[in-house]
Amino acid sequence: MASSDEQILRTVLDRWASAVDAHEPERVASSFTEDAIFQGLRPYTVGRAGVAAYYAAQPLGLTAAYDIREVRRLADDVVLGYLEVEFGFTDRPALTVYLGVLTRRVGDVWLIGHYQVSRRD
Repeated sequence: MASSDEQILRTVLDRWASAVDAHEPERVASSFTEDAIFQGLRPYTVGRAGVAAYYAAQPLGLTAAYDIREVRRLADDVVLGYLEVEFGFTDRPALTVYLGVLTRRVGDVWLIGHYQVSRRD
């Protein structure tokens, strides 16, 4: 059975992955805090507009499947996650990366406040 911290992470990441799979950049961005630091595989951005622009530029058919490796509760309103994510494409091999996320409770919802991808070698 998943811990409550893992369930928090899964709820946020399921919402993110669903929006990625549907190619809905604004919905992807709504999973992030207003001031989120976002580092995909190109220069970082801060805020939802940068997240939306990043995912709008991704190819149609992009999918995200994740596996949670580690979860840590850093404070009452902060959960850290370390994951392996496979991004699938329709026209090329999948890309597997490592992802570190910091989720924060904002009001009664959990959102991604920091997102850091690194390539898996």
